[in-house]
Amino acid sequence: MAARVVVLDYGSGNLRSAQRAVARVGADVVVTDDLAAAVAADGLVVPGVGAFAACMAGIEALGAGPIIAERVAAGRPVLGICVGMQVLFEYGEEHGVVTKGLGLLPGGVSRLAARRLPHMGWNTVDPAPGSVLFAGLPAGSRFYFVHSYAATDTAALTGAGALVTTATHEAGFVAGVERGALSAAQFHPEKSADTGATLLRNWVSTL
Repeated sequence: MAARVVVLDYGSGNLRSAQRAVARVGADVVVTDDLAAAVAADGLVVPGVGAFAACMAGIEALGAGPIIAERVAAGRPVLGICVGMQVLFEYGEEHGVVTKGLGLLPGGVSRLAARRLPHMGWNTVDPAPGSVLFAGLPAGSRFYFVHSYAATDTAALTGAGALVTTATHEAGFVAGVERGALSAAQFHPEKSADTGATLLRNWVSTL
């Protein structure tokens, strides 16, 4: 029986492409704002595009924050993508405004220290040793990024027991996190062709 995955609809875009990509690697996927379905699913995908504050407002309006936290605490898999990864941190700072995040990962998200923003296009990552998400992917595998903000405090994450995958766009930043049931990617696996499909297949295989 295929793993049941919910892509959480809290008003952020990019839902259907995430749904199609996860379905292509063998999961039974629905896009819904039904919190009961989000609780019951084998895996929960938290997508996100645009601004941190807007995504957090959508999550709070739906009342989804506690559901995401309870899943993680209970060891039930959650995958955050792009801003859906960023909101897992304690805060996001955009245009001088600090917005509280879900606080499931230590540290915050801020503007990339780069002259060329957004960081848009294909880039390589440096997977953490022992990574499940990146298992079977050769060195130099490329993923598709679109963002101007990122987490950079790798020490806080590794200190909290996370596996941290990094990438560089003029400066280093966190490209992926794995800690217990919680996985996250700053890039878009659903837009990353075969490498993204392998990563999603690896995640689905854990459900």
